[in-house]
Amino acid sequence: MASLSLQHLDKIYDNNVQAVYDFNMDIEDGEFIVFVGPSGCGKSTTLRMIAGLEDISAGKLMIGDKDCTRLPAKDRDIAMVFQNYALYGHMTIYENMAFSLVLAKEDKYVIHEKVLAAAEILGLTAQLNKKPSQLSGGQRQRVAMGRAIVRNPKVFLFDEPLSNLDAKLRGSTRREIKLLHRRLGTTMIYVTHDQTEALTLADRICCMSMGHVQQIGTPLELYDHPKNLFVATFIGLPPMNTFSLKVENGKYYAEGEEIALPSKVVDAINKSGKSNFILGIRPEDIKPGNTYKLNVTLNENTGHFTLTHGKLFGKTSVAKFRDWMRYKTGEVVGIDFDEEKIHLFDSETEEAII
Repeated sequence: MASLSLQHLDKIYDNNVQAVYDFNMDIEDGEFIVFVGPSGCGKSTTLRMIAGLEDISAGKLMIGDKDCTRLPAKDRDIAMVFQNYALYGHMTIYENMAFSLVLAKEDKYVIHEKVLAAAEILGLTAQLNKKPSQLSGGQRQRVAMGRAIVRNPKVFLFDEPLSNLDAKLRGSTRREIKLLHRRLGTTMIYVTHDQTEALTLADRICCMSMGHVQQIGTPLELYDHPKNLFVATFIGLPPMNTFSLKVENGKYYAEGEEIALPSKVVDAINKSGKSNFILGIRPEDIKPGNTYKLNVTLNENTGHFTLTHGKLFGKTSVAKFRDWMRYKTGEVVGIDFDEEKIHLFDSETEEAII
């Protein structure tokens, strides 16, 4: 196991396109870190720089107490699990899992013990004599993880490992990865664009956009206290509802409609000295009430929750109600906000004020 220190990492390609800007993060020994963000945000590029699959244009990478900035990938003691499994179709599961150890000329008895131990951890003991084509997608991904486990690396890297699985398999394999981390206690860095994976797996999340780190923190910190509008709208499903907020003559207007605001928000507005803001409220922080009106356009009943879409302050919005609601299209529903959960952002910088 090992800690990592990523110090001012940049990635600039030969065509002068910069994919990662000044990436700074210290990762503790045994932490489960998730890099999350939309496609093209630089998360996989950062992972590949850690792995040694991409050169680091500027900055420094420390793994433990070793400077690995220019160290070849094979000497970094890192194991990587890819999105596409990368299994050898002509080999058995046993041979696939043992392959890296065979290349390293490990003793065959040691190889056997390590493969059996990894297979036991992953529930693959009965599959060792099969070929990859005989396994399900979830089992193949477990084989890919087993191939990494047998190496006993200092750090595990996962590059969107669940993207090719269906929804049910994603859920079960995600739980297996979390249990694997608890069992091994090894430092793991996991890349995904799926915020559900990020929120459920991570000890800490690094949220990225356009090559820049937007915020690093625990899942709850990013959810409850987003640093800026990007993090606020990217983390959370459905996304946060946002409205332009204007202050004129001591009155407050959301999308042009006059509203009353709680004292906490008013105090923050007055302290800022500005007049243009973005008001944010998560769908789950909207509840039935009398203060505001939601003009219903669509109901999505998901079992224990109902996603009610409609017009709020004239803007398309969504409320996430607990229980099964039967609102009809065109119906006007009275709602309230959880006043402690209202978010406020500067309209120019998009940085959080509350």
